[in-house]
Amino acid sequence: MKANEGNFDRGARVIVGLAILSLVVVGPQTLWGLVGLIPLATGAVGFCPLYRVFGLSTCPLAHR
Repeated sequence: MKANEGNFDRGARVIVGLAILSLVVVGPQTLWGLVGLIPLATGAVGFCPLYRVFGLSTCPLAHR
């Protein structure tokens, strides 16, 4: 599992994931907020399965 996310992409995913995840506690308090675990997890590990399927990468080291 090679990293395919750059630093900006990873940071953005973590922030968006935390924001969506906060919907479980504040706001509409719905379990749909658990969808935020997906961008949070992919941002934490630096690998996105959909990027691999579509042949994308934002990681500068992966282009070598």
